[in-house]
Amino acid sequence: MGALFLDRDGVINERIIDGYVTRPEDFVVIDGVLEAMALFARKFDRIFIVTNQQGIGKGLMTEADLTAIHDGFLHKVEAAGGRVDKIYFCSALKAEHSFMRKPSIGMALQARREFPDVVLRQSVMVGDTESDMLFGRRAGMHTVLVGPEPEIAHKIPHLVDYCYPTLLKYAQSLMD
Repeated sequence: MGALFLDRDGVINERIIDGYVTRPEDFVVIDGVLEAMALFARKFDRIFIVTNQQGIGKGLMTEADLTAIHDGFLHKVEAAGGRVDKIYFCSALKAEHSFMRKPSIGMALQARREFPDVVLRQSVMVGDTESDMLFGRRAGMHTVLVGPEPEIAHKIPHLVDYCYPTLLKYAQSLMD
C-alpha cells in the first residue's frame, strides 16, 4: 500500500507543551499507538517516522540521547508486532530554515533515496500540525490529521485529506 510517514510528538508520544522529550522516561507513548503500529505493519510496505528535533540544535539533548529514546520505542513496537523501517530527524533550529526540517520535504526525499521502492504519491503522511500536513502535501502524499483538535482541519482544509481523533482510529479504518 505504499509508505507511511508518521510525525512523532503528538502522534506517537505525548507532546510536552513548550518543552522537549530529552530522556527515554519523558517519552510517553499515546494509548493505542502500539496496536496501531502492528496494524500498519500489515498494510504498508514501508513505515517511517519523520520528526523535527531542534532540542538537539538548542543543546538540550544529544543525538545519543535521541537514539536512546527511539531505541526504547522501537523495542516496544517490535514487541507489539509492528515495525519502523527508519526514523528520520532534523536537529536544525527553526530559524536555520533547513531543507531537512518539516514542512520542507528533505526527509521525504531522503527516504525515497534510501528506499527506492517508495513512491511518494502512493504514500501517506500522518501528523497533528499544519506543518505536518504541508510537508505531506508538498511531497505529493495523501495527508491524515490526527489528534483531539479537529478544528485544525477547518483552518487548513486544502492540506487535509482525512481526519481521525487518534492514530489507532486511523489504523482501524484501514482494516475495513
